[in-house]
Amino acid sequence: MPKRIIIEPHLTLEELETCYRRAKDSVERSHYQIIWLLAQGRPSEEVASITGYSRSWIYELVWGYNRVGPETLGDKRHDLPGAEPLLNEEQQQLLHQAIQTPPEEGGRWNGTKVANWMSQHLGRPINRQRGWEYLKLIRYRMQTPQAKPEFGSKARRVAAESSNQRATGSRLRRVNALEESKS
Repeated sequence: MPKRIIIEPHLTLEELETCYRRAKDSVERSHYQIIWLLAQGRPSEEVASITGYSRSWIYELVWGYNRVGPETLGDKRHDLPGAEPLLNEEQQQLLHQAIQTPPEEGGRWNGTKVANWMSQHLGRPINRQRGWEYLKLIRYRMQTPQAKPEFGSKARRVAAESSNQRATGSRLRRVNALEESKS
C-alpha cells in the first residue's frame, strides 16, 4: 500500500474544501482539490487518477504547501507583468506619424521597413516580424488602389460585365443596338 502524504494543517479540511469550490481559476481549483484530497488521507495514486496530475507534480505541490502555505497554490503566471514593449507610447506615436508618409526606401510600409525604422530609433537590430506586429498594433492596413479596367466603349464594358453570365439573345441585341447608335 502506498505511503500517505502528510499535509501541514495551514487550513482545515472545511477551509480547503471551501477554497477548492470557490476558486475561479481552474489551476488554483485543481491545486486546492489535490491538497484537500490528500488532507483527507487519500493516497497519492488515487489523487493522481482523480485529478489527472502526475504523482511527481503532486509531490511538488505538497512540498510548497507544507513549507509556505496556501500562497503557493494557483497559477502564478497570471501575476507576471510580461516584457516591456519595444516602443513606448511616444515612439509609437512617432511610428504612426512616420507611416503616414511613404517610406524612405520607396514602395509601401511592411514589416521589414518598420523594423528598419525601429532599429534606427532604438539603436539595435529589430526582426522584421516585430515590425509587422507593430504595424498591426497601430492598425495599419496596406492599401493598394485597385486598378480600374479601361474599356473603349460602353458596349464593350457591358459585354465584359456580362462575360461571366450566360449571354442571352436580348442582351446581345442591346449591345449591338448600342454600338449602332454610337456609329
